[in-house]
Amino acid sequence: MAGTRDRDVERFAERLEGALGDDLVAVILYGSAARGTYVKGRSDLNVLVVLRDASAEALRPAAAILADWTKAGEPAPLVFAEAEWRASADVFPIEIEDMREAHRLVRGSDVITGLATTRADLRRELEREVRGKLLRLRTEYAAAAPSGKALARLLLASASTFLTLFRATLRLAGHSPPRESAALVRAAAEVAGMDERAFDWVVGRLEGKVMPVLAPFDPAAARYVDAIERLARFVDETRV
Repeated sequence: MAGTRDRDVERFAERLEGALGDDLVAVILYGSAARGTYVKGRSDLNVLVVLRDASAEALRPAAAILADWTKAGEPAPLVFAEAEWRASADVFPIEIEDMREAHRLVRGSDVITGLATTRADLRRELEREVRGKLLRLRTEYAAAAPSGKALARLLLASASTFLTLFRATLRLAGHSPPRESAALVRAAAEVAGMDERAFDWVVGRLEGKVMPVLAPFDPAAARYVDAIERLARFVDETRV
């Protein structure tokens, strides 16, 4: 799979380079594919594109290429103007630190490694993100709870978001996040005081294991929501 994945990204970058020429500053692969945890059928190819000029008119030559990429089932790449990207460290420290830890330069120059972030900005974004995602999770849990299948979909759909927030939580606490999901959950649970067992079902599914079918109002899903509530309290109580 790695070979096919790499060829897809290389071909995408090559087409962008041909269409955009000198306007293209960088094409960078990040996320699970760069971290080495990509799973066929469950993971995405996440790409950052940085341009000198990212205006609507400047993007026009690449429109068909971007459309083909998303039609193939991949998420739309993040597209930044170069100046905008360099000014974003205080706004997107979670994303930038995640990229800095695991990325691969496909075209252009490495615009990630030297971009500085602060612990204060990280805590600010992390609190906002955890609180927002908790509110959404709680609302969606209430609607999904009468159906085991709906609960399973909810937990799996939210997992990648919370794994990202667990990595940010560990960095906020001064720890290096493990790459593997199970080790990441254990480390984040210990730091934030979460019940590690709350994530057993999700981690098992992410690892390709056959897990029990969830029942309506399944305790596994309720523990998952309770654990995220504990994460929100931990971040709220952390001072920088």
